[in-house]
Amino acid sequence: MVTLPETNFKFPNQVDFYRGKVRDVYIFDDKLVMIASDRISAFDVILPQAIPYKGQVLNQLSAYFLAKTASLVPNWVIGQPDPNATVGYKCSPQPIEMVIRGYLAGSAWRAYQTGQRDFNGQLLPEGLQENDKLPEPIITPSTKAPKGQHDEDISTDEILKQKLVSPEDYEKMAHYTRILFAKGQEIAEAKGLILADTKYEFGTWKGDIYLIDEIHTPDSARYFDKEGFEERQKKGERQPHRSKEMVRQWLIENNFMGKEGEQIPVMSEEWINAVSQEYIALYETLTGQSFQKPKPEGRLPQMEAQIKAFLEQN
Repeated sequence: MVTLPETNFKFPNQVDFYRGKVRDVYIFDDKLVMIASDRISAFDVILPQAIPYKGQVLNQLSAYFLAKTASLVPNWVIGQPDPNATVGYKCSPQPIEMVIRGYLAGSAWRAYQTGQRDFNGQLLPEGLQENDKLPEPIITPSTKAPKGQHDEDISTDEILKQKLVSPEDYEKMAHYTRILFAKGQEIAEAKGLILADTKYEFGTWKGDIYLIDEIHTPDSARYFDKEGFEERQKKGERQPHRSKEMVRQWLIENNFMGKEGEQIPVMSEEWINAVSQEYIALYETLTGQSFQKPKPEGRLPQMEAQIKAFLEQN
């Protein structure tokens, strides 16, 4: 299986480079080139094995949704010169992530199980089950932790108290978060899916708030199958995960949650292929497009040449 674990390019006029959990970021005076690798992280830990075609799915699915929402919220994208690469404005990132939840799943469900009912000032009722639809979508922001540390939930009040974001910027980010989520849910529903929760990142470009990074990908969002969802909930059955949550659940079942002293389990080739196929299937379901796998021969030189040509023209 062909994977893209990392890139090591040097572009003309490049001023810096940053390797994140998933993306390799090439920095210029006024632009960024983000290359989505096939690395996968969970519980803020980069797993040792990459997932074939995962980066391409993330980049192309994000491009699809960014184009669909560009009339609603300004975003950072200039163009996509390669299936794995996006070039965009060098926005100054806001220090928080805007997480929005329409269903009680993932970390919110785990917190609910321990007795938490107050989620950023919104009280959830007693008696909810995992994956139940919430009375209304709730925003539960998180901090952007330094490398090697975990992101942490933070309330709106605490964000404003610490002056992490101005009240005006936060209000705009919250507004953008709600309309993006509504649009994402609308698109997903038309494709037979439920967008359960997701996160958005924002930055500032020339004094305005812009949507940055990726949106509505299986790494940043959670999807369920709409067909049979209510029946499964009534029976208390597990909902199939159409997102990276399938990897998180597998890790939990194999006694790993990113805590000190825990050993990362080894993924079998069969499981890696299953995850890859699920990412590709989600892309095809949401976009209605057939996923085109690039030829492995000369993949990196081709990618580098296409990005260089795009930068010269833009």
